[in-house]
Amino acid sequence: MKEKDYFKISNKKFTSRLIVGTGKYKSFNECAKAVKASGAEIVTVAVRRVNIIDKNKPLLMDYLNPKKITYLPNTAGCFNSKDALRTLRLAREIGGWKLVKLEILGDKKTLFPEMIETLKSTEILSKEGFEVMVYCNDDPLMAKRLENVGAVAIMPLAAPIGSGLGIQNKMNIKLIRQKINVPLLVDAGIGQASDATEAMELGCDGVLINTAIAKSKNPILMAEAMKFAVISGRKSFLSIRMKKNFIGSPSSPKKGII
Repeated sequence: MKEKDYFKISNKKFTSRLIVGTGKYKSFNECAKAVKASGAEIVTVAVRRVNIIDKNKPLLMDYLNPKKITYLPNTAGCFNSKDALRTLRLAREIGGWKLVKLEILGDKKTLFPEMIETLKSTEILSKEGFEVMVYCNDDPLMAKRLENVGAVAIMPLAAPIGSGLGIQNKMNIKLIRQKINVPLLVDAGIGQASDATEAMELGCDGVLINTAIAKSKNPILMAEAMKFAVISGRKSFLSIRMKKNFIGSPSSPKKGII
């Protein structure tokens, strides 16, 4: 019997290849409903922005049980290594989380990753025992360097964070897939279900989506659409598509025509 198509990060297996962010929703309740509709088993949590500490205010944990879903603390809003390291060390102190997402931004306008700080921080965190999933640019050489210093997953942007523009450089995503041996997930820029399908058809192991779901007019319905888009793209990739032809090819036999 064929083994189930698991999604594996570090030594942990997941059946869903869709990771969902928890920011930008109207409420924690809406977020929880969207996560459920998405089928996601991992959610990202911005340690600096989402309340997971103050019990006098609504807690995300009251809506998404960390015993049933994997929390992935991230460093959203950090613009240097010092802040990112402090944020993730705090996350480990609060909840014992070792699997984390590192995100260090270069400027407030483009929100592109600051790769020198990112590379340095990845190496430090890996040596401290963290399992680091890394938000990065779509440079195949840098992706390999991140893997070499200990990253457990590479997460290049499809387009700027929150832009919804879809995958802007398919060739680089393909090259990264060929270059690295750890999981590859498209992170940032997904706008609609077809973008998620395309990412999976390029050979990505998964996608991370927040804004496209949270800022749609119907987040719960969009979350479900993304669920099936990821499944569809994965099945399409595994099927190995037909070769492209530049002339027509009849689908019915040429012989035996009446």
